[in-house]
Amino acid sequence: MMDQSIKFDLDLINRYDKAGPRYTSYPTALELHEGFGDQEYRQHIAKSNAAGGPLSLYFHIPFCDTVCFYCACNKIVTKNRKHAEPYLANLCKEIAMQGDLFDSNRIVNQLHWGGGTPTFLNYEQMKMLMAVTRQHFHLRDDDKGEYSIEVDPRETNDQTIEQLRELGFNRISLGLQDFDPAVQKAVNRLQSEEQTFSVLEAARVEGFRSTNIDLIYGLPLQTVDTFAKTLDKILAVEPDRFSIFNYAHMPARFKTQRQINDADMPTPDVKLAILQMVGQRLTEAGYVYIGMDHFAKPDDELAVAQREGHLYRNFQGYSTHSDCDLVGLGITSIGRVGDAYIQNVKELDEYEQLIGQGQLPVFKGVELDDDDKLRRAVITQLICHFDLSFAAVEQQFGINFSNYFANELEALAPMQADGLLMLSSEGIKVLSAGRLLIRNICMVFDKYLAQKQQQFSRVI
Repeated sequence: MMDQSIKFDLDLINRYDKAGPRYTSYPTALELHEGFGDQEYRQHIAKSNAAGGPLSLYFHIPFCDTVCFYCACNKIVTKNRKHAEPYLANLCKEIAMQGDLFDSNRIVNQLHWGGGTPTFLNYEQMKMLMAVTRQHFHLRDDDKGEYSIEVDPRETNDQTIEQLRELGFNRISLGLQDFDPAVQKAVNRLQSEEQTFSVLEAARVEGFRSTNIDLIYGLPLQTVDTFAKTLDKILAVEPDRFSIFNYAHMPARFKTQRQINDADMPTPDVKLAILQMVGQRLTEAGYVYIGMDHFAKPDDELAVAQREGHLYRNFQGYSTHSDCDLVGLGITSIGRVGDAYIQNVKELDEYEQLIGQGQLPVFKGVELDDDDKLRRAVITQLICHFDLSFAAVEQQFGINFSNYFANELEALAPMQADGLLMLSSEGIKVLSAGRLLIRNICMVFDKYLAQKQQQFSRVI
């Protein structure tokens, strides 16, 4: 059986803690450019239809009732629920436009509503959005797909959860971040244990197949002791998955983060101590490390997919559906169709204008060349499975791995000396000490990284 353990080596982490991508795609979103537009996207959809296969749909619902100061997502903060109405009307038009371009026999195996706060919408709006989607795309009706939604427990109750299950959702992710009152006040997200756990329990009662809790370490006023208390409370209710993110404090880039007091930020040593505590507590509780901030119960679909060798990573994180082309819908959404990545425009007025003109609201994109596809395969295999067979890559891409990646293999030698990985003539095996630093290992294979590294957050 695959070893899904991690080893926390403080010296290694301190030495390797530098900025780098999260590799939800390769090339990363920084390589998307404005020379790729509506017509180029249509061409890639045609190629995708020729290849066939299932689809994944991502919907961006950008609205939030209040702003969380740590947030770096693309969102629109408003208490006026009517602001969602024109956006939904345009989103439905985009669904129709894109749906008409994809073959109707391509089944949607994966669907995700993110944000923002998708439950900002009321039931009638959510029902209408799902109905329009079903009208233009081939949604499953047997509950075998992976249909997930991000919810804010402050915007959700038992009835909402019942309605979401009725609409076809079977996986749910609850935003929390931290239960400590002082931390919540510092980041402007006041959320009670009762709100959170009642939503989690309702999801179980309604038959959601997977429950995830989002936490963030490195927020203002956090300590090892306070975060341990939050973690203990959540472990008591045993969610299926944890997503525990490293907070990247970049106030120069994200305006809302300027409302956080820099003096309240935990030191790097405290952040590392919190991370070490989290790894120990979750491992002791029986969770396995999937990679890149994610832990899951051993029988969870992600953990099983990793052991069986078919885990995948896309713009929503880890996935069990590597065979799906990803269609992005709504402002700022990013898709992957065929050999291209595509991002929609970011502003509501521009989105409305393009939709009104009958154009796909594409802002930018990038077409992958053969080298991109090769490096993507290598990085995806490493970040999902911590193991890479040279022979498998050579067979798929018709190369000699040691010749093609001679410089990269040389760059990995110090990592082998440090105990992060094991290099052999057959492949690369990431060791327990290297799993928390998997981004560093993947960065060796990233040809675009040198000139872009300052634009990424630190790996730990």
